[in-house]
Amino acid sequence: MRRLAFLLFLTAPATLAAAQAPAAQAAPATASPAAPKPIEVPYTHFRLPNGMNVILHEDHSVPVISVNVHYDVGSARERTGRTGFAHLFEHLMFMGSGHVKPGEFDSWLEGAGGMNNGSTSNDRTNYWINVPSNALELALFLESDRMGYLLDTMTPQTVDAQRDVVKNERRERVENEPYGMADVVLNEMLYPEGHPYHWPVIGYMPDLTAASYDDVVAFFRKFYAPANASLVVAGDIDPKATRALVEKWFSDVKPGATVEPMTIPGVALTSVTKKTITDRVQLPRLFLAWLTPKRLAPGDAALDLVADVLAGGKNSRLYKRLVYDMQIAQSVTAYQSSMALGSSFIIDAMPRPGHTVEELQKVIDEEIVTLQNEPPSAFEVQRALNQIESSFYNRMERMGGFGGKADQLNGYFVATGNPDWFNEDLARYRALSPSDVRAAADAFLPLGRRVELAVLPEGKTNGQQ
Repeated sequence: MRRLAFLLFLTAPATLAAAQAPAAQAAPATASPAAPKPIEVPYTHFRLPNGMNVILHEDHSVPVISVNVHYDVGSARERTGRTGFAHLFEHLMFMGSGHVKPGEFDSWLEGAGGMNNGSTSNDRTNYWINVPSNALELALFLESDRMGYLLDTMTPQTVDAQRDVVKNERRERVENEPYGMADVVLNEMLYPEGHPYHWPVIGYMPDLTAASYDDVVAFFRKFYAPANASLVVAGDIDPKATRALVEKWFSDVKPGATVEPMTIPGVALTSVTKKTITDRVQLPRLFLAWLTPKRLAPGDAALDLVADVLAGGKNSRLYKRLVYDMQIAQSVTAYQSSMALGSSFIIDAMPRPGHTVEELQKVIDEEIVTLQNEPPSAFEVQRALNQIESSFYNRMERMGGFGGKADQLNGYFVATGNPDWFNEDLARYRALSPSDVRAAADAFLPLGRRVELAVLPEGKTNGQQ
């Protein structure tokens, strides 16, 4: 009855104040580099009887609120022959629920001045809603309704329609995107058959085609349960009143079955694995990849600094040498792709016309060996740390959306059990020395144990354009 009464409220004329533009905040007092001011993000945490964890964060700097739901299910929870379900559900969650007709989810939020989106990764599926603070109850109603009542309106026809949307998305973003198959092939080379990271998040076409309505329903019942979810409400809230609203809208959602822990096959690279594929592109491209420590594990932060020293901007070693000095590359990037079960370190380089991927690989290997043998300068490490800190604080300035403060509160809670892990996260980087960066490059980037993938233009037999 509460839900039906709320629907009547939604259909009545109403005026919802639009959120004001974020006001410029006073710059924080400059802290001593030797003793930076600790970061504190106060929160309230409680757990509903159905098992859902709830984190509330009060911030009145602007009259907006972000509602962020994290489901502990990504593509890693799928299995061989049944891939793509996690991403398919991201689409299905916007197609109506027991008390919300298709299209109303977006139209009601837009009418209140809000916005929403979702994303799927290997490790989780995440949904967020940003609204003016006077529309909080609308956001909680909508989020709780699709958690508890999605199956009331989902039909085989709905599944078929969204399956076709996802298949078209795969064609557009993977199969027909220049170099789009590279990530798919890299994961298949890095992780053996059956490993949760072997298949792409978007899934394989045959698996999407074969997925039945009953398969999809079973997946939802198993993983889209309150005990497998955490909710963050952050922004211009009164914690006591917000808790009451959360209890009002989410307490009637049934708990669901307990999700069993994952069994993860062992994975290691013992030699160099090489592969060449072709694509409808003008220039070749080189990918070098290593298996590295999982997110937040020892070595993970140091590898972020390794990536920055090697290819983090125009003053980095590889960019300066390949692009500026030798002028044999169009671009070069490096990054630590941190994930919950294990990570990968990727170097991605594209030669200029007339040059080959082999030329680039030779220089890249030389720079890796140099870093393995000699620590980077204190200036290089400080520059990398400055970039990381700048990005870190920029994310904290945003309350909602992917990577905003509400999203980070949820991510930290799932990873560590502590939503306010901001200070500890940044401390991982501040504690690193040049010798730590050298040691990470030496330990985790062996030239003899990695994956080497070359993408060549169709009709070419080597890495030259």
